[in-house]
Amino acid sequence: MTRVAAVDCGTNSIRLLVADLDPATGELTELDRRMRIVRLGQGVDRTGRLADEALERTFAACREYAEVIRDLKAERTRFVATSASRDAENREEFVRGIVAILGVEPEVISGDQEAEFSFTGATKELTGRDDLDKPFLVVDIGGGSTEFVVGDDHVRAARSVDVGCVRMTERHLAADGAVADPPAAAGLAAMRADIDAALDLAEESVPLREARTLVGLAGSVTTVAAIALGLAEYDSAAIHHARIPLEKVREITDMLLASTHEQRAAIPVIHPGRVDVIAAGALVLRRVMERAGAEEVVVSEHDILDGIAWSIA
Repeated sequence: MTRVAAVDCGTNSIRLLVADLDPATGELTELDRRMRIVRLGQGVDRTGRLADEALERTFAACREYAEVIRDLKAERTRFVATSASRDAENREEFVRGIVAILGVEPEVISGDQEAEFSFTGATKELTGRDDLDKPFLVVDIGGGSTEFVVGDDHVRAARSVDVGCVRMTERHLAADGAVADPPAAAGLAAMRADIDAALDLAEESVPLREARTLVGLAGSVTTVAAIALGLAEYDSAAIHHARIPLEKVREITDMLLASTHEQRAAIPVIHPGRVDVIAAGALVLRRVMERAGAEEVVVSEHDILDGIAWSIA
């Protein structure tokens, strides 16, 4: 066994996985998995820079993670940063802070690399199942971007597009720093058009409609699944590998898009950091399912974080 620590720093959240890995058997034994909403991508789409308060929230989470990594005595750590830090003008400030806290340099990976890690993490447990047809389409809906990967046992095609729950919310549903409550019809129409244009781009290189099983990753998808399952509190064991039909996703998306902040905040399985962005994330999922012709989404709690861990081993 090799004990590793993987950190995935996205636009909306930063997550840690410490696990023992056995490359010979493909076994991953989870020791600690946690997530903090830090909204690193706050305002990046508008300003091109990481906000000072967003950096401090991220650094505070990293100081917590550094203690966990030390306490569990992980042998190797890999820190992967995605869309927001890839785009920001002041990304060097971000890099210096992470090195000072964790002792490793963040790797600002490309969208294609991000997609490879997501595919590995999401499908490693699914490849031997006879109730799921191949090829898989893995869709990772993040805060700033969404990754699409089609593959069987290995990746065949991948594409990252700049459509995510935070980016879409800030671009189409917010004014003067506040999210419309509920969103205006014009903003919703513009967001749908933006998502559909991104799907057109994705289809230039990824055959979305050829996939037989859609696997959905990340917080927008798992939150929609938790609502669909009627959970009183978030339960990753119940959500992992749940199969949510398209009609249920449509119903939940319509409900979220028509709701106020207070109504969304009253849903117990929506993390406080996702209350204002979950409607946009749900709409991305819905449009992906409709474009791909998917009647259901298989929800995975294992994603890019697990893929990063396996890349270390």
